Amino acid sequence: MSTPVERLREWAQRSRHRLETLELAPRIEHIGRVVRVGDGIAVVRGLPATRLDELLLFDNGVRGLAVDLAEEEIGCVLLGETGTIAADSLVKGTAEVVRVPVGDALLGRVVDALGVPLDGREPPEPVEYWPVERPAPAIVDRALVTQPLGTGLLVVDAMIPLGRGQRELIIGDRGTGKTAVAVDAILNQRSSDVLCIYAAVGQKASSVARVIEAVRHHGAPERCLFVVGNADAAPGLQWLAPYAACAMGEYFMSQGHDVLLVIDDLTKHAAAYRQVSLLLRRAPGREAYPGDIFYIHSRLLERSAKLSPERGGGSLTALPIAETQAGNISAYIPTNLISITDGQIYLDPHLFYEDLKPAVDVGKSVSRVGGKTQAVALRSLAENLRLEYAQFLELEVFTRFGTMVDARTRSIIEHGRRIRAVLGQPQLAPLTLGLQIALLCALGDRVLDSLTIEQVGSFRLRLESWLEEHSPKILSLDERMPPLTDDERLQLKEVLTRLADDIRAAHATPTPSAPPTSASEVA
Repeated sequence: MSTPVERLREWAQRSRHRLETLELAPRIEHIGRVVRVGDGIAVVRGLPATRLDELLLFDNGVRGLAVDLAEEEIGCVLLGETGTIAADSLVKGTAEVVRVPVGDALLGRVVDALGVPLDGREPPEPVEYWPVERPAPAIVDRALVTQPLGTGLLVVDAMIPLGRGQRELIIGDRGTGKTAVAVDAILNQRSSDVLCIYAAVGQKASSVARVIEAVRHHGAPERCLFVVGNADAAPGLQWLAPYAACAMGEYFMSQGHDVLLVIDDLTKHAAAYRQVSLLLRRAPGREAYPGDIFYIHSRLLERSAKLSPERGGGSLTALPIAETQAGNISAYIPTNLISITDGQIYLDPHLFYEDLKPAVDVGKSVSRVGGKTQAVALRSLAENLRLEYAQFLELEVFTRFGTMVDARTRSIIEHGRRIRAVLGQPQLAPLTLGLQIALLCALGDRVLDSLTIEQVGSFRLRLESWLEEHSPKILSLDERMPPLTDDERLQLKEVLTRLADDIRAAHATPTPSAPPTSASEVA
């Protein structure tokens, strides 16, 4: 064991060696001072060489982003709490842009917009750092969107199919199940090779915690990443969160992986950007939003793509969420996002209050990629479903007035009610492709028309175990399988018919009453 004198001698020798090898050279540092600060922004003076989107470093360690360059002053968005920042505090220019860690070490983690862990664990070891703002892939670097992305929701996969590399907007009023649809899409990837990223923008901490808990209990959390900009975070971090999540997803896409990015939600993202812009005294436009509000969303969503085989063949699918007021999809931000994306899934509050969940309005929802991305085995069964459902919805309106209908109309209405019963499904229970094919086959072959609506619910509950016993091949179907042959469909129809007969017989059998247990009951 060395003595204190020996340890001191060793320390002096190491210090002398560092001083001898230290390269001394003149270095220029750009230093400015804070003019005013507050509400997540700071105005700085004395940094004439600062460039747009440059990262600035304050005395207390908080970083800021230069977003507004004037002749003498710089408008800066703070990426942290103001803390001890005050007027006349020192600010340094870094000549760097905001970068976030990327790599496989981030999977299974909860981080903020700068990659700082929020789950109480050690910081992840990144492969490298990527800038949050990156150009979208060029047209020549993209491939056609043809591979399906299953959500596990029958109403979406059958009538509004999504593809890997698509941008599909989820839109609806507050509390209509927008996040639930996105979470079910994430949970459904537990049986696929798709990596999932959930970006929370302006959400309550309790809401984000529920999403994380649902994924950990019902999904594959080891292949998911959560980027959180809570409602109590700095406006700059909320604004930066979706860009950071997109950069992290682009790394996996560049490695040839398929990535699903959920942004919840862009309405609050636009509100955070409006707050920052008004504090920086930018000229307001429609609804007080700045003039570049369309651009901040378009440059984000355009980064989702399906890359060509020469670029690795990876994909980044975006599911942004937007909130409407009283079902007004023609408002400023919703119309902007509808024009940017490749379609929308509209959730109707009236359907939600009628307990029809997921409350997807098929008439106002559309996927502009359409059947090109639908699983081949599903496409042949779902081609007439949308038309039959639309006819039912139109005829159902007239029956509410007590109008006399003929037998054909009554048959369409009864069949439509069974379609609606099949399309509804509980949260956190996405359906596999085999179950979806079996349900559509039961609808197409009119197996369910002989059951009541209550018996249709029993049919759905028993379907998976029944198929495991009588037709396990159906449950093993995947998106690459060809359509069912006539013989296979006939066999499946026979299996489903036996299940329907079994359920009908079980409901027809009267339950034996218990014998009386007291004199009062006999009387």
